Amino acid sequence: MRLLFDQNLSPRLVQLLADLFPDSAHVLNAGLAEADDSAVWQFAIENRCTIVSKDGDFRQLSFLAGAPPKIVWVRMGNCSTADIVAALRRRASDLRDFEEAGEAALLIID
Repeated sequence: MRLLFDQNLSPRLVQLLADLFPDSAHVLNAGLAEADDSAVWQFAIENRCTIVSKDGDFRQLSFLAGAPPKIVWVRMGNCSTADIVAALRRRASDLRDFEEAGEAALLIID
């Protein structure tokens, strides 16, 4: 499973979760630091990534366009990177099941 972390999440997530999701990237490393949501969306489609974001705009795009790409919406409010790492680790099997579910477009992590 290849995750693409949005700009509202720490770039350190790539390294901190590399043991579970080794092919993941952050928008900064993908050359998308200044990109709008549609460019990130298109990159995720072309590179078969699941977008992980705290941004509700991707949730809306998911409702409008469906998958791909799949969206993981982190609905945890103001929290630390460690909290996000813990939540994603706790839900790792759900994330993998989500990837395999062809019709699923949105997974909420809270």
